[in-house]
Amino acid sequence: MKALLFAALCLGASFGLTLSAQNISPAPNLTLNLPAQYTTTTPGGVRVYAGATIAHPAPNFTLQGADGKTHSLADYKGKFVVLEWTNPNCPFVHKFYDNGDMQKLQTEETGKGVVWLRINSSALGKNDYQSPEKLASYVKANHVAATASLIDPDGKVGHAYGARTTPHMFVIDPKGELIYAGGIDNTPSADPATIAGAKNYVTAALDEAMAGKPVTTQTARPYGCSVKYAKN
Repeated sequence: MKALLFAALCLGASFGLTLSAQNISPAPNLTLNLPAQYTTTTPGGVRVYAGATIAHPAPNFTLQGADGKTHSLADYKGKFVVLEWTNPNCPFVHKFYDNGDMQKLQTEETGKGVVWLRINSSALGKNDYQSPEKLASYVKANHVAATASLIDPDGKVGHAYGARTTPHMFVIDPKGELIYAGGIDNTPSADPATIAGAKNYVTAALDEAMAGKPVTTQTARPYGCSVKYAKN
């Protein structure tokens, strides 16, 4: 049964389908009953996520962490920051965590001085919501190596950034400007075997920016499970 579900999830991701088990989505630019302040209207009259903008200041925020402390983006100005939207039950998150690939990436980048913040924007009452205590247990059990794991149950931070999937990645430079937003890599699959051969956009953006070079790929289509906002 697990094998069949895994295959179905991979197939859905490959062909852009939405599956009810985790609401898998390749993140088309659509909203799901979002409040007006979190959306904008295109010239064609379509409501889309407002989101953060490349080469502009990243929206500041303050969120509670699994460590019992509050963390503000402004506290980390002067450093590179990675924001990782996450969901403990999403197959695409399991893809990176079950074999330690995300933890290895977190360890490597924080070792270079990068701040890595994980954010769960699942609303209270959703299956993927984590209380601070449950989040702390998850961090310990899964050997998470991020700087901090945060909860955003009202979804304000997720909406401010236009986070649509788990994972959905954002990279902020020491000036506080967004230099990358999108999928973690170029392989929209839930199969861990695809990680080794994929191009990781997060590490590429960090490597180029740290070397003083312009970021070649500034945006890429995110993929994964939909973020479980209150009104989804």
